[in-house]
Formats: sequence, C-alpha cells, structure tokens
Amino acid sequence: MTTNIFLVGMPSSGKSTLGRQLAKSLGYEFVDLDARIEIAEGKKISEIFALNGEEYFRKVENQQLKKIQKDMRLVVATGGGVPCFLDGLEYIKNNGISIFLDVKPDRLLERMQVSKKNERPLYDLENKDLLSTLSDKYNERLPFYTQADITIEGDTDPAAILWILEAEFARKIH
Repeated sequence: MTTNIFLVGMPSSGKSTLGRQLAKSLGYEFVDLDARIEIAEGKKISEIFALNGEEYFRKVENQQLKKIQKDMRLVVATGGGVPCFLDGLEYIKNNGISIFLDVKPDRLLERMQVSKKNERPLYDLENKDLLSTLSDKYNERLPFYTQADITIEGDTDPAAILWILEAEFARKIH
C-alpha cells in the first residue's frame, strides 16, 4: 500500500523545499497546497487575505485539502494553518502520514530574512516585532502540530526524513 505524506509546520519551516525533494526520492507527486489555492482562486495568497479575509481563505484552503484522497502517492506541503482550522489535522491524519517540521521561531525569522519573501500575509518582514509575532503563532499552533505522526526538529534533509519514514512506516510507503 502507498500513502500520502503531509508536511506541517510554520511558514519557512521547509515544507515546500523538502517536500519536492522527498517526493522525488519516493517517486511520489509533490503538491504545494498554497499553489493549488492560488491557481483555483486566480490570486496570490496575500491578495486573497486582503480582498476576502482570513475566514474565506481558510474555507478555500480546506476545500483544496479535501481534494486529496487516500493513497494518491503525494507529498503535500500544507500551509502553516491547515492543521489548525476546520478539522484539517483530522483530515490529514485520516488520509496519510503527517510530519511536523519543528523549526523554532528565531530560525524561521532567519530563513524569512534570507529569502526576503514577503508573500506570507500574517508575517510582514517590515514588522519590528516579527520574532514575537512568530513566537506567538508558533505557540498557538504547537498543540496541533505536535499531534503529527512524526516530529523532526530543526534543520533536516530528505535523507533523514526517508530514514525515519522507512523505520516507522515502511509498509505504508511501499
């Protein structure tokens, strides 16, 4: 049997980057949930937030999540809030293996500053209190994230994730 793998965690935790590499290693398809939302809505995530608000965004995000069915051989990079809203975590756990990429707020801030991407509507790089904002959001979401099947702390690579998957879930991923 084969199963989906859902990567959860804060923005800049490496879900998309590691997800692409992990999918390639497993021979799975990679899905970036945020990219699917942007295609479906014809707008950037930041525009959706600005024009329609967070509540609307969360509904669209949840609709896209629920298009993913069991055993599709996908590695899915979820948005940071996916497990925290509208039974997202329950859906993830019922449709695959969940991996929490646990990157602490100070490291997230470093990554955001290096990439200089400002596409995250809840995290403005111009905000002088961004570390505090990240810390608050991290602590708010941690009770959801820690329910994942696997937690990987700090910086990691696809080989380490594969090793853990093989040890824990070999029968489900082959």
